[in-house]
Amino acid sequence: MADMSKFADIDIDPGIIRRAAAGDARAHEIIYRAFSAPVYSICLRFTKVPAHAEDLVQETFIEIMRSIAKFRGEAALGSWIRRIAVTKALMFLRSAWTKRGQMLADEWHDVTEGDALSHGVSRHPDDALDLDAALASLSDVSRTVVWLHDVEGFTHKEIAGFMGKTESFSKSQLSRAYQRLRPMLEVQEDGKRPEGAAASY
Repeated sequence: MADMSKFADIDIDPGIIRRAAAGDARAHEIIYRAFSAPVYSICLRFTKVPAHAEDLVQETFIEIMRSIAKFRGEAALGSWIRRIAVTKALMFLRSAWTKRGQMLADEWHDVTEGDALSHGVSRHPDDALDLDAALASLSDVSRTVVWLHDVEGFTHKEIAGFMGKTESFSKSQLSRAYQRLRPMLEVQEDGKRPEGAAASY
């Protein structure tokens, strides 16, 4: 899962974190330079608009520097930063959904790298266009749950916390999304879609 590894592979010296917590501007800069690219990537993945992603990067790092004194090291710094970035992006999307129903458009490899494979989604690259069409059939909320669960690896409890919903809501959204995706993307061994599958979702 590419986005997770981008954060997990970054190692920041604990001394830098302590200096940042004390308000050291140089330490803040080191953390920003280390994590700005993956934070931008995750924000862009949600918003699909570079200008919005850039704004969210700034908001994320403002929150990071404001809160880093509270960071206790119970998880990796990258995991903590990633969570803040996702939270900021979801806050943006909540507003977007309310105002104009902004759509998310996940890429083919994002879903095939996740648990969707175990639910009958074909990994064959020729099915990429089918997946795009299938994802377009999902609601924004369902698409976001699929992405957070299958690509980012968050638990239903975590997703529920992000979205201000219950765990059962997250589970039902994921199950509903798989039910819609599976018949569109299942491919028989001979390479043909099961008869009637395209209309069965």
